[in-house]
Amino acid sequence: MVFKVYYQVTISEVPIRENTKTMFIEGESVRDVRLKLKKEPYNVEIVLPVTGAYLEYEKQNEDYKVLEL
Repeated sequence: MVFKVYYQVTISEVPIRENTKTMFIEGESVRDVRLKLKKEPYNVEIVLPVTGAYLEYEKQNEDYKVLEL
């Protein structure tokens, strides 16, 4: 399953909405994705499953790339 992760680049700074980045990660569950990202220096805000029409819409974006950690 594909998940969209909203995150801040550095964990030491206060989250600012304008600096929020996104990435797509393949995983089995939200918990699985969070465990995969635990080693990374990101401040993860939220992890959302992406399916159906929402997934098709995201695939049209030129920045769409699924990471497999």
